[in-house]
Amino acid sequence: MSNELLFFLQTILGLIVVLLAFRMGKTWLYALIAVNYVLANIFVTKTITLFGFEATGGNVLYGAIFLTTDILSEYYGKTAARKGVFIGLGATLFYLMMSQIMLAYSASPNDWGPAVGMESIFGFAPSIVLASVTAYLISQLHDVWAFHMWKEKFKGKYLWLRNNLSTTTSQLIDSLTFAILAFAVFPRMFMDPESVLPMNVVWQIVLTTYILKLLVAFLDTPFIYISQKFRPSN
Repeated sequence: MSNELLFFLQTILGLIVVLLAFRMGKTWLYALIAVNYVLANIFVTKTITLFGFEATGGNVLYGAIFLTTDILSEYYGKTAARKGVFIGLGATLFYLMMSQIMLAYSASPNDWGPAVGMESIFGFAPSIVLASVTAYLISQLHDVWAFHMWKEKFKGKYLWLRNNLSTTTSQLIDSLTFAILAFAVFPRMFMDPESVLPMNVVWQIVLTTYILKLLVAFLDTPFIYISQKFRPSN
């Protein structure tokens, strides 16, 4: 099965799970944001090729978070959506702290788990981690703000347009913030010159990641309309 077909299948599955979580209630949406953001930070360690572009495995789950916060915004309000953003942030910070402590343990001679494998999954460069968390917080809070700004402007109409305007802009902010901080700014701050990339490469990363995120954003448009059929009864 091609990477592109797997990408579409993973995207549809991820978005369906958002609808199922919505059907179960607001708490399930909060839990899904936390799980998706933690998994996105794990899956980002795998590099794949999609449509001729170099990409990481976390794009689909990260895109699903935007649909989740938009559903929270539409049905529960700005405060609930912002709470979801901070729940995702808290879960990821906890995961990062616990994983680094686990790597610091000295393994038993009888340890059956390959240490190199754990290091490749849970070992993160400080610049990547800080850039990821910063980009997540800025872009998600902007998404919540923009969704409600457009909702007020259009008087609650044009859900598809509000969804796409807020998400596509926020995805661009996320791609720009992450790439510039992770590969240009923070490596210099942490004195890690090997991680500094030429700016033309940084712009290529921004472009390719944004195109893939746009694809997920457009695919989630029907799902936010379908969400009207999944509203919890209580």
